[in-house]
Amino acid sequence: MNKKAMNALGIVGIVIGVIFLIFLMFFSWIAGSYNLLVSADTSTEASWGKVQTAYERRLDLLPNLARTVKGSSDFEKETLIEVAKARGGIRVANNPTSLEEANRPVMTMMAGMMTYAEQYPNIKSTELYKGLMDELAGTENRIKWERDNYNDEVKNYKNQVRMFPGSMIASMFNFDADKWEMFEGREEGKVAPEISFE
Repeated sequence: MNKKAMNALGIVGIVIGVIFLIFLMFFSWIAGSYNLLVSADTSTEASWGKVQTAYERRLDLLPNLARTVKGSSDFEKETLIEVAKARGGIRVANNPTSLEEANRPVMTMMAGMMTYAEQYPNIKSTELYKGLMDELAGTENRIKWERDNYNDEVKNYKNQVRMFPGSMIASMFNFDADKWEMFEGREEGKVAPEISFE
């Protein structure tokens, strides 16, 4: 083989090597971007599960609180029915709006229990009541923390799906920026039920 043929073969080899290296880098970039999107989606889904778990923890406490607040079997029965309905709603909720909708009767029920407890101060002095109220207050804080964490995860997911160059990969693999809904602040004019944690 002459020198010219060897040089031409070397140049072809270098060009093929460069093309292969560019292809490998491009494939690595696509795979890395895709994996980041999957990771953001999975983290958001896990965070949503924690929000639902925090709401369910509140529901676990309510029947005990109802028994403590009022010994009436009708009151307890009504509480258990509402808790069962709310638990079903929380489990099937797939966004903050449906979760809040499922939670609305629970908040009304809690406000009713607190009102009843206000009418009978001796209930509030019992250790059981105080312990349950402390647990409920802790659960409310946990719900807020989980909701805030979830909103952070949704923000991260949306940024990765919408920002360039991740948006190109997101559109190639059908990642939807609107898949996850954030918890919003309270609408103007809407007031939260008054719940006392004394």
